[in-house]
Amino acid sequence: MRTSILALAALATAACAPTTGSNDLETTTNAPDSRECFFTRNVNGFSAPDDETLYLRVGVRDVYEMQMFAPCPDMDWAQKLGVVSRSGSTVCRGMDATIVTPGPFGQQSCQVRAVRKLTPAEADALPRGHRP
Repeated sequence: MRTSILALAALATAACAPTTGSNDLETTTNAPDSRECFFTRNVNGFSAPDDETLYLRVGVRDVYEMQMFAPCPDMDWAQKLGVVSRSGSTVCRGMDATIVTPGPFGQQSCQVRAVRKLTPAEADALPRGHRP
């Protein structure tokens, strides 16, 4: 009985051990880009080329791109907006953030689907009117 309990415990521990399958490699390769976080208090500019894409200037040099789950009406015309973090004061993934903008019938909230930090070359390649 005691041997079977120890064997079961060892099996449960082995099941939780990390593996090195091909899917893990893809996740590991994409992880640094998808986990670059920023503090909402450091956002100091934005640009919305359309109602589904938002570029944020964070600090002096960093530019982040946000993709909305659905069109966020009038986001591309907004003079101001808020970035609300669901996880405290940082944004690391799309599900961490909600964009709040004034709308014709009051405040509207738009859920962010994806967030990624642009490389300096990508940020420089943005058209002048789309740079935050």
